[in-house]
Amino acid sequence: MKETIKGGEFVIKETAYTDIFIPEEFDEEARMIRQTCLDFLDTEVLNKLDRIDGQEEGLMTNLLDKAGELGMLGVSIPEQYGGFGKNFNTSMLVTDAVGGGYSFAVALSAHTGIGTLPILYYGNEEQKAKYIPKLTTGEWKAAYCLTEPNSGSDANSGRTSAKLNAEGTHYLINGQKMWITNGGFADIFIVFAKIDDDKNLSAFIVERDFGGITMNPEEHKLGIKGSSTRQVFFNDCPVPKENLLSDRENGFKIAVNILNIGRIKLGAATIGSSRTILTQSIKYANERVQFNLPISKFGAIRYKLAEMATRLFAVESAAYRAGQNIDDAYEALIGGGMDEGRAKLKSVEQFAIECAIIKVWCSEVLDYVVDEGVQIYGGMGYSAEAPMERAYRDSRINRIFEGTNEVNRLLVVDMLLKRAMKGELDLMGPAQAVAGELVSIPDFGEEDETQFAAEKKVVANLKKAGLLVAGAAVQKLMMSLSKEQEILMNIADVIGYVYVAESVLLRAEKLYHSKGDEASALTTDMARIYLYSAVDKVNIAAKEALYSFGEGDELNMMLVGLRRFTKVKPFNVKDARQRIARKLIEENKYCF
Repeated sequence: MKETIKGGEFVIKETAYTDIFIPEEFDEEARMIRQTCLDFLDTEVLNKLDRIDGQEEGLMTNLLDKAGELGMLGVSIPEQYGGFGKNFNTSMLVTDAVGGGYSFAVALSAHTGIGTLPILYYGNEEQKAKYIPKLTTGEWKAAYCLTEPNSGSDANSGRTSAKLNAEGTHYLINGQKMWITNGGFADIFIVFAKIDDDKNLSAFIVERDFGGITMNPEEHKLGIKGSSTRQVFFNDCPVPKENLLSDRENGFKIAVNILNIGRIKLGAATIGSSRTILTQSIKYANERVQFNLPISKFGAIRYKLAEMATRLFAVESAAYRAGQNIDDAYEALIGGGMDEGRAKLKSVEQFAIECAIIKVWCSEVLDYVVDEGVQIYGGMGYSAEAPMERAYRDSRINRIFEGTNEVNRLLVVDMLLKRAMKGELDLMGPAQAVAGELVSIPDFGEEDETQFAAEKKVVANLKKAGLLVAGAAVQKLMMSLSKEQEILMNIADVIGYVYVAESVLLRAEKLYHSKGDEASALTTDMARIYLYSAVDKVNIAAKEALYSFGEGDELNMMLVGLRRFTKVKPFNVKDARQRIARKLIEENKYCF
């Protein structure tokens, strides 16, 4: 069994290309499942988008029923409950494939993810046997009730209450939940409430038919208009005590762990959406004629197409790298004797840092792609008759869903530092080594001229830049660092760009070794473009952080070190982008 890397360890450890998974390695069965999902969107969803956005009565539930018949709701559900029992990365691939389905993708993801997984991972055998088969087929639809008017990012501050009745048979739940996806048609609600005066939330499986549940009308939203979003009120809703999910006061832990899964899955969904929008943009650029030429002939448009493709290729590399890390961790935990449900949770929890990074970077790439898509379409991009208008509005929610991108950036650094304090990650040793390097004479030895050696050195130096800033911030600010959100977000940007840049470089290297130089030339171009850009982004974020707390000679020394760690050889990004754009235009789609 190959050695499994720890979550967050990429900051201090070099990863070999042989140790990562790339999307090109999915087997035939996984590709067939993906194609089934894409075919379903083409035949059942994309020709009904206006009807879906109009929330035509029964349409969304009918689509979910049909998806259930094809097995799309049960890809990662164990076979004993009617699913296919596929691994985590295959479920990511399905989420990616469905991601181009606009509001339908939101409904399906909420059902299969945050609606179903709490029962699968935390339910007892009786609960799983009762609920999971019907959720797998789509006979029952699921929703997740966590957010309240006064508790969003601070989920544990929720006021919904649960009290055991006098007979000791049922919990009576009272409270208000808002922004509940699938709320209008869900049969099953995962509801978070505090029992009596408990400090922490507990979780309950609540059936709509239990009674005591009322709802506000559908919310009118900026985007994802076809997704049912309701406020849900619980008025002495009687829930059998056997429907307490997991242990009392374990609800907050359930919420956090399920959101980890939700974050990386949201990243996968935005990849699928980005791919669809980019392909539409390429086709329009080839069709739209100005000055007697298709606009795809113009350098400014080619820049946009190549940059969209490069960013998409990069975050896709990171997402499936992390997905495989989760699968590998799961196999290692199972091999160590842990039961399946706990191993699934622990494996995702181990990579919570990567999940947060992927959620942020993928959602921001989608926003970039749709914005440039509107620009390529020009005036038609602003028209509801063309696809970009809906895509532009629908994309915006992804930076808020599953924890805002600001909260996720803060979590990246918080989780890293907590793991360091627990002794799970040795950040201090490498950070001190970097600090020592600042006062040493740089190594001007002979350069390794093998393929990707120079780029790997750049990535290694970017990690040093991150350790330099994080180490100095911890040393200088100590306990007050947790209150310095701007600095923490600067550090998170450094860490995130390092992870994505390393991921895309490793993917390019793996393709180079499997396909050869010529066949992988364009993916190498994309890796180099992204790395070149990441160096500048890291430099800016790191400088902003250092300026915030550094001073005098100490600051000057750190800035000298930062310049050393963010050096990169000149690279003609214009020509590289032109090469990528020509391929996209020739294929008339995103083809990587």
